[in-house]
Amino acid sequence: MSSSGRKVGFGRFARNARLLTLAIGGTLLTSLPAFAADDSTKAVTFSKDVAPIFQAKCQQCHHPGTAAPMSLTTYAEVRPWARSIGQRVASREMPPWHLDKTTGIRQYKNDHSLSDAEIATIVRWVDGGALQGNPADAPPLLTFPPESQWAIGKPDLVVSLDREHRMYAKGPDWWIDYFADTGLTEDRWIKAVQIKPTNPRIVHHAIANAIEPDAPPGAPEGGVQLHEYAVGKYGDIFASNTGRLLKAGTRLRFDMHYFAIGEEETDRTQIAFVFYPKGVVPKYQVRSILFQKLPPDSLEIPPNTVTRNDGYYRLNKPTRIDAFQPHMHMRGKAMTLEAIHLDNTTEVLSSVDHYDFHWQINYVYADDVAPLLPQTPSCTSSASTTTRPPTSETPIRTCGSASASGASTIWTSSGSTSSPWTRPSTRSSSPNARRSRSTSRRTSSRKPSCGS
Repeated sequence: MSSSGRKVGFGRFARNARLLTLAIGGTLLTSLPAFAADDSTKAVTFSKDVAPIFQAKCQQCHHPGTAAPMSLTTYAEVRPWARSIGQRVASREMPPWHLDKTTGIRQYKNDHSLSDAEIATIVRWVDGGALQGNPADAPPLLTFPPESQWAIGKPDLVVSLDREHRMYAKGPDWWIDYFADTGLTEDRWIKAVQIKPTNPRIVHHAIANAIEPDAPPGAPEGGVQLHEYAVGKYGDIFASNTGRLLKAGTRLRFDMHYFAIGEEETDRTQIAFVFYPKGVVPKYQVRSILFQKLPPDSLEIPPNTVTRNDGYYRLNKPTRIDAFQPHMHMRGKAMTLEAIHLDNTTEVLSSVDHYDFHWQINYVYADDVAPLLPQTPSCTSSASTTTRPPTSETPIRTCGSASASGASTIWTSSGSTSSPWTRPSTRSSSPNARRSRSTSRRTSSRKPSCGS
């Protein structure tokens, strides 16, 4: 390999994705917020000071061939966006990371947020004229695997949408369900899983749900969440001796969110699986749990107000929480994940205080700080989500009441003791298992309608 470049393998991304799943242009300002910086008067340059930050925190998404609106790998690419970058960085809009850093758990595997010192460096660079400096001071350019390559390694099974989706050139965002058969004739344990759009330019996010043929009574008609994709996510690789069961005869429901980009485009998103060898059963089982205010359609936000809605999930076995992924819609403001302990004390685990619907981020706890919650046979311990979805800080048009999507939270858990956490199931035919018709809904993401 040439000394002018170094290769970034998928291992870096895979390590950040272990035990997951429970995921421009700017306005020009005349001045940027001040951040504390050192007293040095030397000029800040792109080559020496800014490029290393961009390589560590930005280029995973902002490189050629991705869905990002611009590449940020060279000075020539970055310079036209310097003022906009400075504004977005100073306001902490980019890189997208919406956690309140002053509360709860502070260490995450996939934390690509900027430190105060890094923000100060970028702001000083912009205010100083966005100088290039000596190109020889720049780190070697990174090279990235092609987007067509699977980050989880060679898959054992790839399943595609049952047909191609054609997205119009102009119009509102489009949510649509597609279905597909896995073709599995025997149960298999998943070691790694990844969703990959064939056209990431038009895919905001994709969620795969597993519709099991023997789903227990009360299971969601549309299946249980299996895996999700959002910009910058490169799959889940589960820890050693940990996995997820994919049953024979399982069908998949893909909850797709598309957006128009000015040209008619097509996509046929895929999901890939790497399995444990046949006959190998991992010790711990990973599950994605969705919990929310019930019933979800009871959420109401009166005009010009902020409301709070809580959802609860009781833990019936010792559990480790591996990740926290809040999900709301356009009016969502904040969400907090809490643990209610046996002594009735409450502990904040994670809190998103400036939620942005356009970024579906999965916050993955570092291994040594992932919450370990005890067995609760009396059902007095639960994880609680709190969301405060406002209509607006300023008056908006009156709709009577508007739904903010049920304030759901997604996180994963696996048994942390010597016995696996498994869920007994009774054989029951899911009414959705034979459903083959795609359903869709189209809603503008720019101006939510009443009740959206």
